[in-house]
Amino acid sequence: MVKTFTAAFGSLSVRNFRLFAAGQVVSVAGTWMMVVAQDWLVLDLTGDSGTALGTVTALQFAPLLLLTLYGGRLADRYDKRRLLVTANLVSGALALLLSLLVLAGEVRLWHVFLFALGLGIVNAVEVPTRMSFVSELVGGELLPNASALSAAYFNVARVVGPALAGLLITGFGTGQVMLLNAASYLATVVALRMMRPGELHRGARNGARSGVVDGLRYVRSRPDLTLPMALIAVIGLFGMNFQLTLPLIAKTVFHSDAVSFGLLTTAFAAGSLLAAFATTARRGRPSSGTVTVSALAFGLLETVTGWAPTYTVAAVLLALTGFATIYFAQAANHRIQLGSDPQYRGRVMALYTLIFQGSTPIGAVLVGWLTEHLGVRSGLYVGGLVSLAAAAVALAVERARNRARPLPAGTGPPVPGRPAAPPNRSASHEEVYTPEER
Repeated sequence: MVKTFTAAFGSLSVRNFRLFAAGQVVSVAGTWMMVVAQDWLVLDLTGDSGTALGTVTALQFAPLLLLTLYGGRLADRYDKRRLLVTANLVSGALALLLSLLVLAGEVRLWHVFLFALGLGIVNAVEVPTRMSFVSELVGGELLPNASALSAAYFNVARVVGPALAGLLITGFGTGQVMLLNAASYLATVVALRMMRPGELHRGARNGARSGVVDGLRYVRSRPDLTLPMALIAVIGLFGMNFQLTLPLIAKTVFHSDAVSFGLLTTAFAAGSLLAAFATTARRGRPSSGTVTVSALAFGLLETVTGWAPTYTVAAVLLALTGFATIYFAQAANHRIQLGSDPQYRGRVMALYTLIFQGSTPIGAVLVGWLTEHLGVRSGLYVGGLVSLAAAAVALAVERARNRARPLPAGTGPPVPGRPAAPPNRSASHEEVYTPEER
């Protein structure tokens, strides 16, 4: 039992990672409080408009489509720690300005639009930098565990943040919640400044001649990376629009108040948290099959959640969907990140971020349109059905690739007149390929 516990939290033995995790728990909790407050504010300003909510989401994620690859290039070229300090200070300043407008009673919808766009620009640099910075904190051996724990503390904050936001919005209004979010960015800044740079696992930085295009060529040459990237693209576009669908379902289908909306989001986050802890035991790169099967489970659960008859049933199904969401996302993340050359990791994770989160603007507008024309529930069941189809296609492609691979020496049919080679009982099917092919 003690060994299992120690293994599950092994990354926390690293001082720099402990500081990083502590700062992130506070900051991400503030961010999720902001998500609830911002969504509630937009619905109040527009009379429950799904299109307006989708537009805000699109503006917040649109910069990822244009700038994330360059953000990954910055992460590979410059000091990641300093980049993260700057990004968090700018994000905190943006949140402070919006909160002051709300508290003064002068906020307008276009203010929210501008804030979302500004935050999206900062995130285009911050997200790939933060994701690739984890490997510098703990090194390659502890990277799967640290990545899983990062998802765990993210979802701890996701559980606490929305529930607390719902209570605070009911008692004090959205402005105070946004002000708390602005202050929460300081936790990450302080944690980053307290780190010991000499204990970071830094590799050689790429020179000026190695740019964004080199990173794209690297990924294109790796079919084991392109398949999970493609799966992430489709599911991120159609299936993972919960920031839009959950507030609409809570308010217009189940007629919930801010507290109940926060609890519905918390149910989803609780399942996500369990999945994050479940993946802390992972010690190696997950197989392609793990990624695909978890995607199938996600699509099935989201489809069923779209037809949930009551608030309670929806909360239970959302918890299960949250589990499948993070299990799939972590499997894809680990397969991509652990299969990447460290010198390209910032750009690879930038492309992952671009595909995963950059598809959100298009998906948000599309799902917003669907909810207004086909009903609010369609955002969930259509997303689930498309995700199921994408996972089925990915499974078929992987099986075709496996059949096309040449058999290792000694495993083919026997040649007449030649003694059969003894079977290799020590190697699995995947072990006959190079680490990059796997």
